[in-house]
Amino acid sequence: MADYKSGVFYLVKEEILPEAIKKTIKVKDMLKRGDAATINEAVEKMELSRSAYYKYKDYVFPFYEASREKIVTLAILLDHRSGVLSRVLNTIANDHGSVMTINQGIPLQGVANATISIETAELAIDLEALLDKLRLVDGVKRLEVLGQA
Repeated sequence: MADYKSGVFYLVKEEILPEAIKKTIKVKDMLKRGDAATINEAVEKMELSRSAYYKYKDYVFPFYEASREKIVTLAILLDHRSGVLSRVLNTIANDHGSVMTINQGIPLQGVANATISIETAELAIDLEALLDKLRLVDGVKRLEVLGQA
């Protein structure tokens, strides 16, 4: 397997990827979810050659896999209400995220900006799932990934 901890990475929108790479991603997802028992079965369902799958499989993966064991910094816009930041922190803690830093600005016009850095090594779920949960917390207006280290 390729060592994705070294090298240069790019975030690219899926719609510009070649079809073979898109299908490789779907095959990996099918195998992970158990929708196909074998690689052969999965590539046949996706109408992808085995050689194309093996060519790309170690080089394409979801954003959250590259975020494993890293510190991810989030920018969050919160309603200025009691307990909103606490609910955000509890959501992170419940999925075993480790909060490294928290910076919150003074609330203006009913909202406050917060920056939270999270260590992802022990996350019980993938990063994308955690981000989805955080976006659903009552009082979270906006959430963006600023970067990762």
